[in-house]
Amino acid sequence: MSEGRVTLLVAAEAREFAGLMHNVERSERLSWPVQFARRVEYGGNVVVLVAHGPGPELAAEAVRVAAERERITTVVSTGFCGGLDPALASSDIFVAREVMGLGPALVPVHPNGRFAVGALISSDRVVVTAKEKAELRDTGGDAVEMEAAGVAKAAERLSLPFYCVRVVTDTAAESLPLDFNRMRDREGRFSRIRIIAAGLRSPGIIFPKLMKFNESCKSASSALGEFLANCRF
Repeated sequence: MSEGRVTLLVAAEAREFAGLMHNVERSERLSWPVQFARRVEYGGNVVVLVAHGPGPELAAEAVRVAAERERITTVVSTGFCGGLDPALASSDIFVAREVMGLGPALVPVHPNGRFAVGALISSDRVVVTAKEKAELRDTGGDAVEMEAAGVAKAAERLSLPFYCVRVVTDTAAESLPLDFNRMRDREGRFSRIRIIAAGLRSPGIIFPKLMKFNESCKSASSALGEFLANCRF
C-alpha cells in the first residue's frame, strides 16, 4: 500500500491509458482482481490506473477494489467519450463540470488551459449513431460516455473528490462503425472476437471503418495521456 497522496484513474479499457503510459517514469503491475491495474509515478505524483470494463457497475467495482488496497485521496474517471457538442473535434479534451443527474465534478488545473468544459451524460449503453447523439444533445449534454456515473457514486460513498477527464474519439456528426452494444459479453465487456467476426462479415465496408476508428482511438489516447501527465487534481 502506498503512503501519502494517491490519485486513482479509472477507465474502461487499458488502451485508454496507452498515451499516459508513455509519460510515466516508473510503473508497477498490480495483481488485483481487475482486468488492468498499474501503480505509476510521474511528475512527483503516485497514480493508480485501473481498467475493468465498460459501464457503471464495472467502473464502480474498479474503485472498490482500488480503495481496499490503496489510500486513495482523489478519484478520476477518464478515457474515451463521444462528442455531443458539434464544436468538439476528435482528440479534443473534455472535462466534465457535472455528470448530468448526479451533480458537479471538479475541474483540474492544467498549464495550457486548452480543454472544453461542459455537462457529461453517463449512459449505461454505447451511443452509436449521430441521430442518438443529436437527441442527447437536446437534453443539455456536451459529451457522452459510460463509466463516470459509477465512478462518481463510488467516490461519493468514499467521501473523495471526483473529477472526470475525457477525450473525444467520435464527434457529434459521426456514427460508430458497429453497434458495439451487440459486441458485449455476459459481463458487459466488449468481445474482440465478436467485433472481428462482425468486420469479417462485411470486410469491404465495416473493416475500413473499424480501422479508421481504431486510429482515432490511438490519437485520442495519445492526446489524453499528454493532458493527464500535466494535470493537477
